[in-house]
Amino acid sequence: MDTETFGHTMGMNRSRRLPPHIEGRPFSTAEGSGAGLSKKRMRASDLARPYPATRTPRGDGHSIDLLIHAYAHRMSKSDFFSHLTAARVHGLPLPFAVERTQTLDVSTEAPALRDRVCGIRGHHVAPKTIAVVEVQGLRVTSAVDTWCQLSTVLGLDDLIRIGDALVRRRHPFAVMGDLLAAVRRYSGHRGVKLLREALIWIRPGVDSPRETDLRLLLVRAGLPEPEVNGVILNRMGVKLATGDLVYRRYRVLLEYDGGQHRTDEEQYHWDIDRLDNLMEDTWRVIRINKSHLRTRPALVIRKVQTALRAAGWQPDPRLARAQKVPD
Repeated sequence: MDTETFGHTMGMNRSRRLPPHIEGRPFSTAEGSGAGLSKKRMRASDLARPYPATRTPRGDGHSIDLLIHAYAHRMSKSDFFSHLTAARVHGLPLPFAVERTQTLDVSTEAPALRDRVCGIRGHHVAPKTIAVVEVQGLRVTSAVDTWCQLSTVLGLDDLIRIGDALVRRRHPFAVMGDLLAAVRRYSGHRGVKLLREALIWIRPGVDSPRETDLRLLLVRAGLPEPEVNGVILNRMGVKLATGDLVYRRYRVLLEYDGGQHRTDEEQYHWDIDRLDNLMEDTWRVIRINKSHLRTRPALVIRKVQTALRAAGWQPDPRLARAQKVPD
């Protein structure tokens, strides 16, 4: 390439560079104009237009997070993200099918201002009935109100998983009393019956949705309910572990092995030592992974049932009822 051609190419590249404060992120056309961008520059091929008067870097694709931040640039002060979109912003566990949707839920207390734009599902809420908070610079319904809203679009087990996440062991969004109060406030709304049923199954102190799934599987199969993330001490009072699901009376511990248990070498070696100490202290440790839950739930139930029976547990005949064990 000759010097003249190289200089011309470099000049084109420099002219296409965005100002540093908006480069690599969504921005509104008003913000772009304020930064000195011409209308022609904002129609350039390196910028996408997911919504009217918004621009995003085209190279980043249309990920849901990018779309959320892009739409935030055209929201009025009366708008806020809600339902599935708010759940994603809060980091609440959602089913894969709905987590990947690119339709955004936006609520407003002023129905006349509802934005009728492709890709936006608008909602109207009565004034002062929903708590709105700021997360990552975004206006969203509070995590607890989001859970209530989701009762119209998700099933029972999804609501239990999210409820467990709200009162989780580390950095919880709420306590059980907050959920109870929210369900009472939601009385008369569509979905409140499902919320009341979910509330019965929610337990504080859970670390992951898979722990929730495992607990539900066992209890629904007629086994006793385990303690969630219980601290286990040896006979000298020294802590051995915090067990995922603990049958303390029967010295049976269920551990859910997530991906980090295999990919993190330090975690892997720590697990070996910890589980050895538990077994030396006469604990029966049963390790479960997502493959067991997804494809062999009946095997999980049988293993736990066998361990409990060996430790002296017997089903209460007064509570016995016909239950179909998953295949």
